[in-house]
Amino acid sequence: QVQLVESGGGLVQPGGSLRLSCAASRFTSGFTFSSYAMSWYRQAPGKERELVAEITRVGGNTNYADSVKGRFTISRDDAKNTVFLQMNGLKPEDTAVYYCKALWYGVQYWGQGTQVTVSS
Repeated sequence: QVQLVESGGGLVQPGGSLRLSCAASRFTSGFTFSSYAMSWYRQAPGKERELVAEITRVGGNTNYADSVKGRFTISRDDAKNTVFLQMNGLKPEDTAVYYCKALWYGVQYWGQGTQVTVSS
């Protein structure tokens, strides 16, 4: 069972920046972190969970929600088994719990989430 632990959330003023990290461990036998496609989701109170950004397991191709394009950047360090989400130009509407997800041949693994609050 893959274990994902998010960190880096907190309270930030509008226009500020945060960098989220998601450290992965306990991979399927014979596979490494590089075998997993990684993504970040978020869920605001009263709203459905939505995709924020994703990065492929090969080539590191990325995809972003329209609402975060140009402000957020997803990246991965396979040597450190970690995926990052650099968030710049934060807005109050970015307030949510942010979740990390690993995808391995159709099987999904989720972290416990980290709270991001954007407020003055």
